[in-house]
Amino acid sequence: MAPAAIVPVQDALSAPLKNHPKLVAPEPEHCPGPESEAAGKGSACDGCPNQTICASTPKGPDPDIPVITSRLAGIKHKILVLSGKGGVGKSTFTTMLAHAFATDEDSVVGIMDTDICGPSIPKMMGVETETIHVSNAGWSPVWVADNLGVMSVQFMLPSRDDAVIWRGPKKNGLIKQFLKDVEWGEMDYLLVDTPPGTSDEHLSVNSYLKESGVDGAVVVTTPQEVSLLDVRKEIDFCRKAGIKVLGIVENMSGFVCSSCKHRNQVFKATTGGAKALAAETGISYLGAVPLDPRIGMACDYGESFFDAFSDSPACTALLNVVQMVKEEVMTKSNGRG
Repeated sequence: MAPAAIVPVQDALSAPLKNHPKLVAPEPEHCPGPESEAAGKGSACDGCPNQTICASTPKGPDPDIPVITSRLAGIKHKILVLSGKGGVGKSTFTTMLAHAFATDEDSVVGIMDTDICGPSIPKMMGVETETIHVSNAGWSPVWVADNLGVMSVQFMLPSRDDAVIWRGPKKNGLIKQFLKDVEWGEMDYLLVDTPPGTSDEHLSVNSYLKESGVDGAVVVTTPQEVSLLDVRKEIDFCRKAGIKVLGIVENMSGFVCSSCKHRNQVFKATTGGAKALAAETGISYLGAVPLDPRIGMACDYGESFFDAFSDSPACTALLNVVQMVKEEVMTKSNGRG
């Protein structure tokens, strides 16, 4: 199904926000939000200069949700990749996970990069210089391989060094376009790479995908407690937002020498690492992926680590993670999750 109106790629970055009221003052603390049913009526609204504006703003369900649901009807499984913490290698892990899923030639895999201010997926996938093709059916993903496609704001920027300096609503609007206007087609897995934290982008993705169904989230961490501290918050966010956590992955779990296969613990798991956190929270432990300098090299060159080093311990670990994710997804699909 084609969307009712497709915003051309060249206009998307400068397009104004749709249906967002023009407020005369900043939103105060505890503001219910202009689109909320309580807008202009709550106790927090008393005395606010925006009260009349918010009270007259149209309310009700987002009319784009059915369009998004119809657009994504051909995607069997939608998986979020979360961390809560920056620097844990989440985007690198997402690309590796996508390549691992795509090793099955019968599976079609997509990545939606929702890190609007720091889009690194195109570089890692070797399609940084590509642009988006627009047809009557919508925006087409950039295809890395016959069964692996990517969508990112990077494809819309004049230069790879251009910064995206947007407030939350504008970022959320682009995420909606990625879901509503992109012709994803028939897919087995859509991986949604998210920025660190538990804020605007995460809430938007969850609200837009709720009707079409999200299978769950894979949470990525590193072994040390400073990372686990933020991951606990991410797990709490998932529970409050109604997102099933498919499992926890411990990334950068030791360094494995590519020659002798000896493993050294670079980041010590002072509190037991991801495995202990999984047991503590009752969430599945999907496995540990070791450090391998060749992963960074493959991402820099935009090459598939699986094609070049398929016998590496990191590839073996990732294939095990994929198998675990598939089992968790099937468990949910069969109504046992």
